[in-house]
Amino acid sequence: MLASSLCLVHCLITPFLFIAQAQIACCETSTPFWWKILDYVFLVISFFAIYWSAKTTSKQWMKYALWSCWFFLSVIIINEKVNVLHIPEYAIYIPAISLVFLHLYNKKYCQCQEDKCCAIHQKSK
Repeated sequence: MLASSLCLVHCLITPFLFIAQAQIACCETSTPFWWKILDYVFLVISFFAIYWSAKTTSKQWMKYALWSCWFFLSVIIINEKVNVLHIPEYAIYIPAISLVFLHLYNKKYCQCQEDKCCAIHQKSK
């Protein structure tokens, strides 16, 4: 949930940071390396967050929803870097916001109250 929220904040603030960067360094044309890899850092963090949430959820559909949103988010981020398809900038908000809400829903309604209900134990039966 935290990784998804940070990703969403990153997506919302990015345009403003670029405007500020343009004001500070009007003659510099390249984006700093650390800024370019920040999307991938959030993607890796969110991968582990999704992995953990999917592992401990009590609902099978939640696993599919979390992984589907993560997949679409990664496709959009990778596409942004390589420009294979023209996808509008706002499209990244759909999977990012979906991940935040899915994590919140999962945390509130889909967590195991006892060890017997977790997906890990269900697989072993």
